[in-house]
Amino acid sequence: MPEHGSVQSLASTLQQQLSDALTAALPDAGTADPLLRRSDRADFQANGILALAKKLKGNPRELAAQVTGALPATDLIKDIEVSGPGFLNITLSDKAIIETLAARAADDEGRLGVPYNAAAGTTVIDYAQPNVAKEMHVGHLRSAVIGDAMAQILEFTGETVVRRHHIGDWGTQFGMLIQYLIEHPAELNHEGGEGGQGDGEAAMSSLNRLYKASRVLFDSDEEFKARSRDRVVALQAGEPETLAMWQRFVDESKIYFYSVFDKLDMEISDPDIVGESGYNDMLEETCRILEETGVAVRSEGALCVFFDDVKGPDGNPTPLIVKKTNGGYGYAATDLSAIRDRVQNLKADSLLYVVDVRQSLHFKMVFETARRAGWLNDGVKAHQLAFGTVLGKDGKPFKTREGVTVRLEELLDEAVERATAVVREKAEKIGLSEDEIVENGRYVGVGAVKYADLSTSAVRDYKFDLDQMVSLHGDTSVYLQYAYARIRSILRKAGDAKPVAHPELELAPAERALGLHLDRFGEVLSEVAEGYEPHKLAAYLYQLASLYTTFYDQCHVLSDENPAEVVENRLFLCDVTARTLHQGMALLGIKTPERL
Repeated sequence: MPEHGSVQSLASTLQQQLSDALTAALPDAGTADPLLRRSDRADFQANGILALAKKLKGNPRELAAQVTGALPATDLIKDIEVSGPGFLNITLSDKAIIETLAARAADDEGRLGVPYNAAAGTTVIDYAQPNVAKEMHVGHLRSAVIGDAMAQILEFTGETVVRRHHIGDWGTQFGMLIQYLIEHPAELNHEGGEGGQGDGEAAMSSLNRLYKASRVLFDSDEEFKARSRDRVVALQAGEPETLAMWQRFVDESKIYFYSVFDKLDMEISDPDIVGESGYNDMLEETCRILEETGVAVRSEGALCVFFDDVKGPDGNPTPLIVKKTNGGYGYAATDLSAIRDRVQNLKADSLLYVVDVRQSLHFKMVFETARRAGWLNDGVKAHQLAFGTVLGKDGKPFKTREGVTVRLEELLDEAVERATAVVREKAEKIGLSEDEIVENGRYVGVGAVKYADLSTSAVRDYKFDLDQMVSLHGDTSVYLQYAYARIRSILRKAGDAKPVAHPELELAPAERALGLHLDRFGEVLSEVAEGYEPHKLAAYLYQLASLYTTFYDQCHVLSDENPAEVVENRLFLCDVTARTLHQGMALLGIKTPERL
């Protein structure tokens, strides 16, 4: 039985009835799958009887007739016909559609009857991996947006989600930065300190200036270069003054990170940030375990893991280097230590890495190493949600005219500026205040950027085209936001008429299509969570907005010519659509303004 508040979808109810009928009519068949799917000829088609007929050596049309005869008399099915060589074409009753949606609307948890995943566990999501003392660029955008959406979707389905921002906060470049700061202590001073947006820009400005100045000195002054290298040794040894300076860089960078995440409408908290440095104390033990168990071996002085299927262009094996010849640790040592921590201390069942597709080989090798070491097994899985490159309109990697990678903040500011102009065009007509125009411009601009990313299958490259993103037409977040705002406007205009479900009414084709699609929300979320495919939720929501547009055009909602119960039922369909759009967009990290 579903838990309190959850509602079984029409498809799963039908699936259950067909399975029971198959078992009753054909006891020799054992447990058989009716192979139910959506159909253009009816609401659903069941194709499973063809395979059964082969197995039972029977006539498929006769078997199909026996199954339809064994179906219980309920309000679910309006019409069922045996078609072709034994397909079942099934049309559901209008009553069942509206009653199921009414149960969803009545869910007192506000989840629209979406059940929790009975097999939910703990997932650690590694996403939005910025680097200390460096600006975030368009490449960080996809990891942040996709990771945040997956975190929210998984939590909604009942998963315990641990967010991990694996920031680049360790390595040889910090010797150069710290040494420069010790010799120029005023370089990180800037006005403010409340962690607001202005402070974020000031922090990044200081860090940028310091990074460039230290790099120039490092490249031109051999004595400074030598002092910087000594400083790396001091950092790795945990020398107090060096660590204190390193911490200043981390803290200054966090002010900047938070300002960018704030612009992206994403929450990020200190405990979620565990950088490379967070695993320093585990690195030696990780290497020792790998060597003692024979997973890693010494090769030319380095500690390596070899794979039969990973070879270089010369045909020789390409190893994963865990510890370098000079005794330094590679990225692999940190990543493997992070897996140990996430599995053993955080008790994760699933590890999800939202990382650029170009790092796929590295993660394939890291995951295989962790499996050989026993840290990953049948009970603990790791998955790379690999994403493609953001391209410019010319189809090449997105860069400025000077060939520099585009700064993330600039890009978001421009998106908000364009969106605010679009909102302002319609603002006077609906009486939006200047504050509302500014707020909606931000929601539309940020939503446009996120949706363009999330509506593309993650592994594919996508073109960053702001003109298209803030368009009111086509598959954009603005189109969905306007659909939501339009429904909220209708519900406000309804006056005394209230959304009330009327299962006794006959539905128009556009009402049925909308109702059947609304019922699929929970099934889509389950599929998205299982396959880590947020683009499928975006596609569902776009189709929902399109079906609503057709319904709105074909079925007048507030017409005086309609009987009161028709008006109430159509308002009810409007209300459930608005709630589904609002919830679905929120799971993608996109706000839906009430007036637009």
